[in-house]
Amino acid sequence: MTLGNRLRARLISASLLAIFLWCAPMAPALALEEEELRIATAYKLMTLDPHYANLNENTSLLSHIFERLVYQDENLALKPGLATSWRPLSDTRWEFKLQDNVRFHDGSAFDADDVVYSIERIRDFLKSPSGGFRSYVSGIKSVFVPDPLTIVIETDSAVPNLPLFFSSIFVMNRPSDGFETTEDLNAGQAPNGTGPYRFESWRSGEELELVRNADYWGGKPAWQRVSFRVIENPAARVAALSTGEIDVADAIPARDVASLKERGVRIASVGAARINFVQFDVDRETLPGVTDKSGQPISNPFKDPLVRRALALSIDRGILVDKILAGFGTAASQVFPNGLPGTSAKLLPEVPDYEQGKALLAKAGYPDGFSLVLAGPAGRYPGDAESLQAIAQSWARIGVKAQPSASPFSVFNTKRAAGDYGIWYGGSSGEAVDIILHSLLASPDPERGTGALNFGKYRNETFDRLLASAEGIAVGPERNAALAEATELAMADQPIIPLYHFHHIVGYGPRVGSYVMHPRGWTTAMQTLVAAE
Repeated sequence: MTLGNRLRARLISASLLAIFLWCAPMAPALALEEEELRIATAYKLMTLDPHYANLNENTSLLSHIFERLVYQDENLALKPGLATSWRPLSDTRWEFKLQDNVRFHDGSAFDADDVVYSIERIRDFLKSPSGGFRSYVSGIKSVFVPDPLTIVIETDSAVPNLPLFFSSIFVMNRPSDGFETTEDLNAGQAPNGTGPYRFESWRSGEELELVRNADYWGGKPAWQRVSFRVIENPAARVAALSTGEIDVADAIPARDVASLKERGVRIASVGAARINFVQFDVDRETLPGVTDKSGQPISNPFKDPLVRRALALSIDRGILVDKILAGFGTAASQVFPNGLPGTSAKLLPEVPDYEQGKALLAKAGYPDGFSLVLAGPAGRYPGDAESLQAIAQSWARIGVKAQPSASPFSVFNTKRAAGDYGIWYGGSSGEAVDIILHSLLASPDPERGTGALNFGKYRNETFDRLLASAEGIAVGPERNAALAEATELAMADQPIIPLYHFHHIVGYGPRVGSYVMHPRGWTTAMQTLVAAE
């Protein structure tokens, strides 16, 4: 089955609550070229380097230009991409067979050498923020090329889910010499991939223009032209969709769904394979914005598990899900929604217990509470800024005075990396439970590629051992049980406070015949079909 056909397959994801809501047609859209698709996205593409940062804005938009060996479909199952098949040769060796007759946009042929180059560029050359994609390839010892359409990968130890890792790594064309730098790729030269759309132009933070790759190996792409317009403000995205200025808008606020339906906009929604949470800095001795009630600096209270537990017990997730997300989400107790592979049936969302929260604070030495600045992005995730306000109101009931501080994601991300925050609201998505555990909760280790999103520098050697042991087990029930055990241990220590798993919501107009949601939250032209005449 070709990539294009797979992405047009019928959505059957009951476990992830996929929902299609069909309504009457909108008012006629503005006159324009019949096969031009206009998308308003919250994703602000930060680079044309497909290996630079493992963020949805990059992986989503650049997937039009670049492709992966393996594709993860709407049910998170692995399907062929640039690889036609894969199999383990031993505990530490995997063989991948590659598609034939695939060409890059410059006309050069795709082969095994391009895969080797992509692995080496990530593992040995690129110095991207938080390790980027390095965790996926850090365990690769060597790569052999028996023939141009076969690669054999040898790992340092057993990596049973190596094919899953390759569902996140884009394949680049090997240049004639050396490695391409991020600066070179961002300088304006057209990025060279094998994907269904070719690069035309990019204005950083504003717009990405693409044109159909008429020679695409996977079949003719649906649209002649695709334009992504970055609109970070949710209200502005909704307005552009309502007026017919654009055809698709992602990250629709749940509060706007009803009014959009009244205007004839069709809505697609799916439960997200992701987690939104509060994260603590548990490393530094004192923290910016964390003081006593008089404003004087205090020792880092988040080093004490009792304080972390008190704050976790004092959040009303029901308000977050029912009021702020308007039901388009589920309360969280772990990194993936309950019931998915690798999750624990023992971990269930908790109702708030403010009296117990106050008692734990007093036991930890803070009977009168303390003050903090609760940072987070605004407009990055559904309900993010509103969640900060709701959490602050909950914590006030146990004597913790929280000042919400929401800022655009680019600002928030820069300040978080600089250590300007002591506690913050964040989010993470991944291909599977172990991927998120590996990046979010494992001890930071650049050599092993762990802890890329562990900005709070949480370290737990017992958890690290349990996770490493689980990662060495073949995919199946035994592995899932081991991951659940590791998750239970970590959550008991409360390095993060799971809040909710929101639903991705996309709205689309009359020129789009259908839209297939993906639980990873991608927004692509390949998820759409042109409306029938």
